[in-house]
Amino acid sequence: MSHSQDKSSMLGQGVFIFVYLAVLTVLEFGIAITFNSTPILVAVALVKAVLVVYYYMHIYKLNADHEGDESSYEYKSGTNRVGLWLFLISDSFVFGGLLAMRINLLGLSHPNLNQYLGLFVTSVLLISSFFMNRGETLMQNGDRKGFITNTIITFIFGLAFLLGVIFVEWPNAIREEITPSSSVAGAAFFMMTGMHAFHVLSGLIFLIIIMRNASRGLYDEKQYPVEAAAVYWHFVDVVWIFFYPALYLVGVIFK
Repeated sequence: MSHSQDKSSMLGQGVFIFVYLAVLTVLEFGIAITFNSTPILVAVALVKAVLVVYYYMHIYKLNADHEGDESSYEYKSGTNRVGLWLFLISDSFVFGGLLAMRINLLGLSHPNLNQYLGLFVTSVLLISSFFMNRGETLMQNGDRKGFITNTIITFIFGLAFLLGVIFVEWPNAIREEITPSSSVAGAAFFMMTGMHAFHVLSGLIFLIIIMRNASRGLYDEKQYPVEAAAVYWHFVDVVWIFFYPALYLVGVIFK
C-alpha cells in the first residue's frame, strides 16, 4: 500500500476510519447489552486499536527510509519518531498492568456503571481523534488555519471527555456506592480512569503548546512536533478503546 496521497484522499481516509470506528463502537455496545460475548468484544477492541495505530498514529512511518546526514531534519525526525514509540510502548506497560489488575480482581464482571454515559464519553474521545487526525493532515498540507481550527475542536472534545469522567462519571459511580475503598470494583474503576484522565490532561497541555507554536508559524516547514502530539493523543484513545469494554461491557455486573 502506498502512503503517498494528496490532501483530499488523506482527509477522506480519516473520515472512513472514523466511520469504521463509530460502527464498531456501536456494535460492541449492542453485543454487550444483548448476549455479551467476551471474545467478540475483545476482537472488536483489537480491530479498533489496529485501525487507530496504523492510520491515525502512522506506525508505518517507523519503516520510512530517511536519506541524508545525521544533521538533517528528516533524519532527526525519524530518530525522534522511534524514541516516541519506545516511550509509548513503555507507557503501555502501565496501562497493561492496570488491565491485568482488573482482570485478576473482577474476572468476567464489571462495576455497575451507567452504560449510556460510558458510550457517550467514548464517542466524545473518538470524535476528538478524528479532528486531531484532520488537523494534522491539514498542517502537513500547509493549511495552518485549518490545523488550528481542528486542534481547537479536538481540545474542546478532549476537555469534555475529561470533565465528563471527573465531574459526571465519578460522582455517578459514588452515588452507586462505587468508591476506591468500597470494593475491588471501585478500586479498579478509579485507578484505571484516574490514570487515563491524567494522560488526557497531559495531551490537552500538548495541544495548547502546538496550537500556540503553530500560530507563530513554527510548523510551516518543520512539522514533526504536530505529528508527535497527534500520535500521543491517539495513543490515549487506544488505551480507552480497551478500558471502555473492560470497565463497562465485559461480563456481568459485579456483586
